[in-house]
Amino acid sequence: MTERHSGKPDPMTAEQHASSPAKGDSRASDASDKRTSFKSMMTYTKPHRLAFLGIFACSLLGILADLLQPYLVKIAIDDHLAIGNTSTGFLMQLAAVYLVLAITGFVFTYVQNNLLQHVGQSIVSRIRKDIFHHITRMSMSFFDRYHIGSLVTNVSRDTETISSFFTQVLLSLIRDGMMLVLILVFMFQLDPVLAGYSLAVLPVIAVVAILFRSNLRKVYQNARTRFARLIAFTAENLAGMFLIQAFHQEKEQQQRFGEKNLQHLQANIRQARSHVIFNRTFDILGNAALVLMVWLGGRAVLNESLQVGVLYAFISYIRQFFQPINQITMQWNTFQSATVSMERIANILDTKPEVAEPEPAKAFKLEPKQVMGQIDFNDVSFGYQPGQPIISNMDLHLYPGEMVGIVGTTGAGKSTLISLLNRFYDVNEGSIDIDGFDIRHIPQATLHRIVGLIQQEPFLFSGSIIENVRMFREDITREQAIEACRFVGADAMIRRLPEGYDTLLSERGSGLSAGERQLISFARIVVFQPRVLILDEATANLDSHTELLVQQALESVSKGRTTIVIAHRLSTIMHADRIIVMEHGKIAEEGTHAELLAARGVYAQLVAHAREAGNDEAVSS
Repeated sequence: MTERHSGKPDPMTAEQHASSPAKGDSRASDASDKRTSFKSMMTYTKPHRLAFLGIFACSLLGILADLLQPYLVKIAIDDHLAIGNTSTGFLMQLAAVYLVLAITGFVFTYVQNNLLQHVGQSIVSRIRKDIFHHITRMSMSFFDRYHIGSLVTNVSRDTETISSFFTQVLLSLIRDGMMLVLILVFMFQLDPVLAGYSLAVLPVIAVVAILFRSNLRKVYQNARTRFARLIAFTAENLAGMFLIQAFHQEKEQQQRFGEKNLQHLQANIRQARSHVIFNRTFDILGNAALVLMVWLGGRAVLNESLQVGVLYAFISYIRQFFQPINQITMQWNTFQSATVSMERIANILDTKPEVAEPEPAKAFKLEPKQVMGQIDFNDVSFGYQPGQPIISNMDLHLYPGEMVGIVGTTGAGKSTLISLLNRFYDVNEGSIDIDGFDIRHIPQATLHRIVGLIQQEPFLFSGSIIENVRMFREDITREQAIEACRFVGADAMIRRLPEGYDTLLSERGSGLSAGERQLISFARIVVFQPRVLILDEATANLDSHTELLVQQALESVSKGRTTIVIAHRLSTIMHADRIIVMEHGKIAEEGTHAELLAARGVYAQLVAHAREAGNDEAVSS
């Protein structure tokens, strides 16, 4: 992995990422950004336009079926029962029509919900797939700026929040909004005067909704913040469980966890209390409006200016009138969260890789097998941040088949040099060539087949050993992978495992020793046959016996390849063709082990310090 330097930007947390201000930050620009993010997410709905049309039609028909039921009873009361038409045949017809309306409403509501769930989940699945694909194409500088936890939040929680928007908020906007409009239409059609009185409560509803909206947003955000802190604390403790047990901090951490858990509990209780008060307030308003309609309508019925059936229908519609308003208001917090999540994801999707693929017309078409392995760093300068160079005006030339060791103190720029060769970052000045071709003009897929990297802590995925060796590529046969393991000396170790090559590994290959994981990474390199091999502190964490096995594997793998070894243990590179000593981003010395010892410079001091520390006993003059 690349070194962390003080000049390198700290990664952003999920909260910082969400609230990070853009240039020219203002309320107007924030609102504009949200609108832009919302529009970008809405582009995912275009392939589902027919489905949304079907959802709208089903909602309309389902609502009409529901709202026609009180109107049907009104007709029965005023046009039949009030004038003495009480025949059994009429009542049977009325019951049949009412049953058909109820079934129709159920069917269309069922179809509408299923359509919306299918469309919503399809959209979110596409967003999740796009963001994961986009993240995998990002340059390493992207991962320097954004914390891994923030990106996990984008792929998981933010997409789930957007899913809630499509499956809950959108449904509420379509169905409840349409129901409100149609209820008002039916009410005005029945009696404009009573409908006008009904509208008198709307200002009161608006004031209550505005007052509660602010409170609901605060308690909702507080609950989410407390939950995020609880999860972060849990993840931190799980990652540091070794230290907790080693220093007997279990009780202390349990107490701290209990405090955070209690805070989360209290926040959830406040949120639930606010929701209950909000819902009951709307119930009170609804009942007050109902009482007003009964009083006004009852007086009108007694004065024979209003029919009984009309009053019944009005009472039914008033009961239904507050439900969609309540639902729409309750979805406000979900809508707010969804817009924030949309903004986060849109910002990620709008981020362009700093290390761009070469234009097809300018790209060099290299066959990896034909690459000789000549590497040239031509007057290279680089810094993670402007004005803070890590490497300055470096000229370094490696020849085909040469093994070069690179040593230096922490922060000297060793791993940065390797990151530039892998084109995880682009140089600020100068160029890096392979066989005379500037790597900026080599497609990255080709470059990473030419240059193979083995890191200090090899990464193994969840899956079988055989799949980890061939990196889940079906074009690499099982026999090729096994032969590679034999070549590096890992075969005997693997066959001792319960399932051999089919042994399933958990995350990061836990259950295997550091040396066993490293041997598997060497086998992986043999399978892919790069022309340039890089070992970044590959033996730093190994015991002497395991290091010997890895050294033997290294000798086998490095034959015929240009090999760069970044050394923590100087014994690793004492037999290298050339040793480069780096200091403050520049080459301080270079030569063979014997030549550098004779020079009595920086390298000789490193050897002396290693001996004093009891390391590198094999290092000799």
